[in-house]
Amino acid sequence: MDAKPVKKFKAVFGEQPHILAQAPGRVNIIGEHTDYNDGFVLPMAIEHRVNMLASPRADRTIRLFSYDFSEEVQFALDDIQYDSQHPWSNYSRGVAAIFQQAGYSLQGANLLFSGNVPIGAGLSSSAAVEVATAMALRTLNKLPIADDQIPVLCQRAENEFVQMKCGIMDQFVSTMARRGHLLFLDCRSLEYKLVPFSNSEIQIAILNTKVKRELTQSAYNERRAQCEQGVRILQQWAPHIQALRDVSWTEFQRYRSRMPEVIAKRCEHVISENHRVLEFVQILSIKDFKAHHWRKLGMLMRQSHVSLRDLYEVSCWELDVMVELAESVPGVLGARLTGAGFGGCVVALVQRQAVEALSEKIQQEYLNYTGIQPEIYISSAADGASAKMLS
Repeated sequence: MDAKPVKKFKAVFGEQPHILAQAPGRVNIIGEHTDYNDGFVLPMAIEHRVNMLASPRADRTIRLFSYDFSEEVQFALDDIQYDSQHPWSNYSRGVAAIFQQAGYSLQGANLLFSGNVPIGAGLSSSAAVEVATAMALRTLNKLPIADDQIPVLCQRAENEFVQMKCGIMDQFVSTMARRGHLLFLDCRSLEYKLVPFSNSEIQIAILNTKVKRELTQSAYNERRAQCEQGVRILQQWAPHIQALRDVSWTEFQRYRSRMPEVIAKRCEHVISENHRVLEFVQILSIKDFKAHHWRKLGMLMRQSHVSLRDLYEVSCWELDVMVELAESVPGVLGARLTGAGFGGCVVALVQRQAVEALSEKIQQEYLNYTGIQPEIYISSAADGASAKMLS
């Protein structure tokens, strides 16, 4: 990592850090708004990440410094409160609070975090902060927490402390991802499979609209409530249904007319999106993989975007412009909004020789259409979180 945060740690806390923890952001290739419906997702970790430097304290205080905001907060482990003045600190506060609620004993700590995961872009900067905090606290306190329990605790921190009712995908892939693989996750059982994804001729392009999402108390929670309403309606005739993941296409078509139209649209997206994820993984698993299989994957991504735009209604004009521009470039196989929507990023499946043309097209024409200068990131599938002792 950059030496500057280490130097800043010494300046702020008067000592060298003992631990470096890191956690990546993520991009979801397909499977949007399925995670909190007990469904299936297929994300990958990206090369952008959050670094957390840490050293122990003798008292019960956490001093937390944000290198990127150049701000510090302090809080007592015996009285962790939500901080509306420094919202960036709540992800780390929440992790400390949930660790203690789960029965783990913490000592005070000096923490400094920095990173290059774009904030508000739908690439899970918040989950990366949570997981990096968890990895630092686990290592600092020598806690017996298994890797696959880190995302469970971090999700609780976001659900219960930050009050963002997210699913577990972001924290899970940030913790458990492996280089050169996508991560296929069953969000109900938390069973997962690493799916090889390292073709030298295919790239993942992440196109940032620079339209920031503000979702904590917004339409995200509304969509979740609408899905839950759909489940309650369907349970009247099919009591086995516990979440939309349990609804077959036949069952949905049978009872669709008995649902309010907006609820039916939300359910249709989730049910069809789960099928797209399963088909995507099935195609990637074909041993005799041919060029036309990439085109099928691109088609599934295009179908996903149309569904998110028209049925789930979480797209926005800038996202739609970005998708249309990307798909107008020869060699772009498919593109879709990624993340919760209402802004953030588009993910595109691109032939390597088309990456430069895509970058040029987006840089020029997206700016012309919107007046916004976009950002473009090309990423391979990266490793998940880790922590190591520095001294």
